[in-house]
Amino acid sequence: MYETLLIRQKVKLFITILIPILITQVSLNLMTFFDTVMSGRFGAIDLAGVAIGSSLWLPISTGINGILLAITPIIAQLTGAKETNKIKKNMHQGIYLSIVIALIVIIIGGLLLTPVLNMLDLESDVSHVAKYYLISLGAGIIPLFIFNTLRNFIDALGQTRLSMVIMLISLPINIVLNYILIFGKLGLPAFGGIGSGIATALTYWLVCFIAMAIIKRLQPFRSFNLFSSWSIPNLSAWWEQLKIGLPIGFAMFFETSIFSAVTILMSVYSTYTIAAHQAAISFASLLYMIPLSVGMALTIVVGFEVGAKRYKDARTFGYIGISGSIFFAILNGVILLVLKEPVAALYNSEPEVIQLTTEFIVFAVFYQLADAFGAPIQGALRGYKDVNMTLVIALISYWVIGLPIGWILANYTRLEPFGYWVGIITGLSCGAIALLWRLLYLQKNIRKQIK
Repeated sequence: MYETLLIRQKVKLFITILIPILITQVSLNLMTFFDTVMSGRFGAIDLAGVAIGSSLWLPISTGINGILLAITPIIAQLTGAKETNKIKKNMHQGIYLSIVIALIVIIIGGLLLTPVLNMLDLESDVSHVAKYYLISLGAGIIPLFIFNTLRNFIDALGQTRLSMVIMLISLPINIVLNYILIFGKLGLPAFGGIGSGIATALTYWLVCFIAMAIIKRLQPFRSFNLFSSWSIPNLSAWWEQLKIGLPIGFAMFFETSIFSAVTILMSVYSTYTIAAHQAAISFASLLYMIPLSVGMALTIVVGFEVGAKRYKDARTFGYIGISGSIFFAILNGVILLVLKEPVAALYNSEPEVIQLTTEFIVFAVFYQLADAFGAPIQGALRGYKDVNMTLVIALISYWVIGLPIGWILANYTRLEPFGYWVGIITGLSCGAIALLWRLLYLQKNIRKQIK
């Protein structure tokens, strides 16, 4: 990270940080994608089991990663303020906290996994695959959370290309391990869908060790001597991180879990409708990687400028990120409207499913426009460490506005399943407007304080 003076320099720095983050996020998405697709090649039961397991794990992992994301603005602000001597201690506490959170997730998962799967009333074979897929995945939770903390540290220093390289190395390794363990190669038994969980857990251990090696050996990380002279666990330091991380994590959980809720509510419709909905959601989730990555990049650059007390520069970076995200959302929307039939055909060959998917994709265009506005603002607010209001806005926009409106439209109008999408779009739009108000309010207060 470095100070920039001109708009051109800011745009260049922002793009340099953004593109590796985007590639990293897409790679993370592809890991789950290959777990599901390769399990499906083994059998329908394994596909269903891994899909159920992934849908249970995704909201939890997203929420926890949001908590761990708090280390990014902390390190970015310390870097901007040139207080790098405090970074090592903060990272030690962040790693301790990630391990404790991982152990809590493992314990709670062990207690609740069987009862939750029983509640879903699945076929016994599907339930078996889902259960042991998640148990296998659980073997990699500790290194995964440590890695996410280390990755946030790497990113906070502006070295996002290294995170990208780690994920680009790990993705093909994960695919190879999937192939070996799912289909039983190299003399090993065929584990089916459960094998994808084992492969992913092994990949989590691998990326954690790679990140540790990079931080230990390469500059600028080596100068921090991160893995020497460990400070003792400090509960007050944990609480400082949790005060930022918990609101981020819960906001992300509210956002992710609403789609699981909508999928459950849509189970009353035909199989074709559910398949079309899932296809459109899958593609929309891929497009969401753009505003999500913009938000993560804004957390880094805004945090850096706020730490240096260059509030005008922080505000400029915010406008660059938001306007760029909206531009790409409009571009994506036009492309989607033109190519909605070919996109729909990627997911299924049934004519009825393709037709329904094209209709859902029209709604997905407006969905990603709202996300393109809101997600970068969330990232900018995280750079200011302003996260509590974001949590409140997420809760209200998704669960108080979006879901109820969707349910009413789906059950009492001709929109039927499309009503849920209208509800989500409405909630997202209200949330984006509220987030913009919060950002402008915060910037106004800062301007008053420095006068």
